[in-house]
Amino acid sequence: MRSDGILGNREERGRKWLRRRERWLVVLGVVLHAVYMLSIFDIYFKTPIVHGVDPVTPRFAAPAKRLVLLVADGLRADKFFELDAEGNNRAPFLRGIIERQGRWGVSHARPPTESRPGHVSIIAGFYEDPSAVTKGWKANPVEFDSVFNRSRHTISFGSPDIVPIFCSALEHSTWDTYPHEFEDFATDASFLDMWSLDKFQSLLNRSREDPKLKELLQQDKLVVFLHLLGCDSNGHAHKPYSSIYLNNVKVVDHVAESVYNLVQDYFKDNRTAYIFTADHGMSDKGSHGDGHPSNTDTPLVSWGAGVKYPKPISSSNHSDCGFKFVDDHVHDAPTPVEWGLHEIERVDVNQADIAPLMSTLLGLPCPVNSVGSLPLDYINMTKVDEVEAVLSNTKEILNQFLRKSYIKQSNSLYFKPFKPLAHYSSILDKIEGLISARDYEAAMDLSQNLRSLALQGLHYFQTYDWLMLMSVITLGYVGWMIYLVLHVLQSYTSLPGNSFGMEQAVQKNNRGKIYLYGSILTGMLCLLLLLEQSPPLYHAYMVMTSFLWVQIISEYQFIKTLWKQVSRRRMKYIIKLVATIAISVCILEFLVNSFMERKLYTWCFLIVGAIASFYLFKSIPWRSGIPIYVCITCWFLSLFTLMPAEIPDNNELVVCSGIIIIIIGIIARWLDFHAGIRKYWQSICNCKLESSKLSSLFYLQALLVGLSSFMVYLTTLHRAEKQELLTSHQLINWFVSGFSIVLPLFSENSLLSRLTSMFLGFAPPFLLLSIGYEAIFYAALGLVLMAWILFENTLLNLNIVNKSSDSTKSVTNLLIHGSDYRSLQLSDARIPLVFMVLFNVAFFGTGNFASIASFEISSVYRFITIFSPFLMAALLIFKLFIPFMLVICVFSAITKLNQVPRMGCYFLVILFSDLMTIHFFFLVRNKGSWMEIGNSISHFGIVSAQVVFVLLLFALTNTYTKDIQCNSTEPSTRKAN
Repeated sequence: MRSDGILGNREERGRKWLRRRERWLVVLGVVLHAVYMLSIFDIYFKTPIVHGVDPVTPRFAAPAKRLVLLVADGLRADKFFELDAEGNNRAPFLRGIIERQGRWGVSHARPPTESRPGHVSIIAGFYEDPSAVTKGWKANPVEFDSVFNRSRHTISFGSPDIVPIFCSALEHSTWDTYPHEFEDFATDASFLDMWSLDKFQSLLNRSREDPKLKELLQQDKLVVFLHLLGCDSNGHAHKPYSSIYLNNVKVVDHVAESVYNLVQDYFKDNRTAYIFTADHGMSDKGSHGDGHPSNTDTPLVSWGAGVKYPKPISSSNHSDCGFKFVDDHVHDAPTPVEWGLHEIERVDVNQADIAPLMSTLLGLPCPVNSVGSLPLDYINMTKVDEVEAVLSNTKEILNQFLRKSYIKQSNSLYFKPFKPLAHYSSILDKIEGLISARDYEAAMDLSQNLRSLALQGLHYFQTYDWLMLMSVITLGYVGWMIYLVLHVLQSYTSLPGNSFGMEQAVQKNNRGKIYLYGSILTGMLCLLLLLEQSPPLYHAYMVMTSFLWVQIISEYQFIKTLWKQVSRRRMKYIIKLVATIAISVCILEFLVNSFMERKLYTWCFLIVGAIASFYLFKSIPWRSGIPIYVCITCWFLSLFTLMPAEIPDNNELVVCSGIIIIIIGIIARWLDFHAGIRKYWQSICNCKLESSKLSSLFYLQALLVGLSSFMVYLTTLHRAEKQELLTSHQLINWFVSGFSIVLPLFSENSLLSRLTSMFLGFAPPFLLLSIGYEAIFYAALGLVLMAWILFENTLLNLNIVNKSSDSTKSVTNLLIHGSDYRSLQLSDARIPLVFMVLFNVAFFGTGNFASIASFEISSVYRFITIFSPFLMAALLIFKLFIPFMLVICVFSAITKLNQVPRMGCYFLVILFSDLMTIHFFFLVRNKGSWMEIGNSISHFGIVSAQVVFVLLLFALTNTYTKDIQCNSTEPSTRKAN
């Protein structure tokens, strides 16, 4: 029988070489995934902003002298339009405008449905690319043109997170914001809307005594922008179906009415246009961000100078069936009966269409980066002015196309033009001729067709380099995975290879030639990119991919040896190898599909629970409760992926969860000191049967879990009654959470003792950050992780019993570089695979982590209620990381139990993650609904980032797991040998 030899005999030098190579691979993996993750923005989502575009001066008279823009942040369309339970209008003033004075419809937003992208769409007319998140969505300089930039003067009042984005760098603006402290989720935030109204009213009053201010207000092309944050804050804090949120709808209606009356009384010239809309909606659980209709559907009401009057609905009102908005809604969507507006024509728009609408009403050039289409059904102009307005809108988009085409052509060695617009100048001449001939219908059709082609051309240049980049990135991922496999085979298995990277002189010489030729080829490719003035990241993609393949080719001697070894193996081994690969691929494909359908985990744990328990029943030759326990816990965990991703509030359930967690801790503690006499428990239990000297630590942890459950009840009760968070409650919650996390470091170092202590230690912060069934999920996940430990421990003991004398004699040869760890075997692939499944269950067990809107902001209200995006995000991420940390702690414990190298298993986890990553890379979409596009980006980003945050969590959890001791019999066997 063939013995499994180790890779070399120089143990100390071998360990040092292995540690250096591990560190090098970790750094390379982090850099590679960080760089390649950015590639999707270069392939699909380049910034739409292009500088150097000339504005198009309008050739028509401005219908309005000034414009008032009211944006109700977070206002859902259905909550605004629908009648209340008594059949009354929630917004009586604006309902009267819809019925008698103006036009209405739904403005369709495009994800991410957040405040900054929504306001950029409304005011600047373009959809900010997803990479804008890397620049910050809050206070940063105005890098784009907007309606405010083109105005003669802009007056703005509202949130400190929105108003400065558009006005802080604008000289011709008057603006003010309230302090961040006003954004307190523990109060009724409708007073924020009244603050904006009061500031505007005081400005008008002040102008009566200030001649300069009065002269400024009397100018044309004046924009007044009031940002109304109340609905957003109340939606987050109290949900959009709450009485507070619905009352806030009445408040914004009152603000709109008051502003209208103030303006009409002040100017008395009927030259003011009004637009009322929202940046995004609000989901039923009080969040926003994704492409759900509750987030993308926002109200739009326009009236005043230059705006058409209401029009009865008729079959001829909608002529362009088949057209879809940016959120994939069809054009002719029926108006819900409960809105009571089915007799008045509804005119829906894309959110970016509002910017050209405002520009047209004021007679301003469209913002130079606007991609919005002017909604003709809103403006009241003569036919010739309508054509001129649409032509101005078309020319602005065409100018962007021409600028992008020029930039790409001037930098490309081989340029491929957008053929449909090759003769755009003749089309423009034809339009001008039709206008001169007063054939306005034909001119309008031709202008709109040209605008459509210009938008297609912009998209063409947005994704111009996609084929080259897709090829380079794909080769890079494949090269990384091959390089990772070679490292695992060389360093953690018993296959022969180059010991510790020690080559002979001839091999070094050959490797040097490969590096030289690879460097020359990489240099030539980078020179080609340099001549085309490609972005720096293009060079990074090329260098990274070339480097990986040069490293792979340099290992050709090991690859040859490896092929010989595999080809000499018996057919039984080949079948086992192929079967392992096939099963691994099937599990990974299951995980990929689980991102789209989380209910798959229900079937997974039902089946796994049954199979694992049946295997244990057949394997364990005596009565044991382990198979039943494994089955019940797996089936219990399977329930959570059937529950809604929108977690309903249930504080009683959170409190009960604390009691369940304490009971689980007590049982685990009892087993730790009384089950060690049983054969299948010896390795994981505390062998000292006497009372532990640190038993007081266990009681303290159980007390903290109970205290956190009580604080959940107390803080929720007080906030419900007083609408505030007491400072004393806040301090207790922070102290309990911080103190409990530290305590596991002082627990006993036997496997079950330490893991029980960590389970109890992370429970208080998780309970305090929970609002519903996710607290029970924490307990269920802990039980399943215990089942995994028992299953692995049973397999370990069965292998020891069944091990032949030959393999026992050669056990020393299985050691890796003199350490206490044996080399990896084919069957060990199950450990990283099970870890991947449980790690992803931690993602999707209590919601859809891949959706932006799955972050339930009310989870942090027991720690903070004042709006602080970074601290709130940190708390939410910490809550999400707690289940991951439990999984990784158990994974580390199992590698110690089985005495396999943890870093070897970690690299296998990264390998499996990258197989999923490359699948998601090809699933990234830039067509279809933005809900699908956004999800495809987040899926790719999450899996690609696993190499980083799994490594981060490994480092964090190593503090807890580094001194865990398992009472295994194998080390003593090895020492004897």
